[in-house]
Amino acid sequence: MAEFEPIIIAFVCNWCTYTAADLAGTSRLVYPPNIRLIRMMCTGMVDPKYVIKAFLEGADGVLISGCHPGDCHYINGNFKARRRVKLLKEILPKFGIHEDRLKLTWIGASEGTDFAETVKELVDDIKALGPNDVRQKMVI
Repeated sequence: MAEFEPIIIAFVCNWCTYTAADLAGTSRLVYPPNIRLIRMMCTGMVDPKYVIKAFLEGADGVLISGCHPGDCHYINGNFKARRRVKLLKEILPKFGIHEDRLKLTWIGASEGTDFAETVKELVDDIKALGPNDVRQKMVI
């Protein structure tokens, strides 16, 4: 039997984390291919419905990552994201989803190495939690 390989959806800021992911790639840094990036103009635009939908459709983990607090191109978008993630971590267990499957990070545009390390750590953490079984429980 093959080892469990998680699927991770990442909602990333166009200005910082997406650029860091691009830097990691152009620098040829190695990180697991388990992550699927969704570029958002700002993490403040990540609606909690998107996160819940990702989990219900089979994502094993979700990463929300953007500019460092105080560096947001949209003034306070990352503070909005932080409040929403806190709320989501309270709501997710009601859906049967462990709160550790959702992670919020701040990764600047020049931090390609941090992006690669964050992905590695998140994949290891999700592997330890095992597959997201919420999708199998849903009646489609």
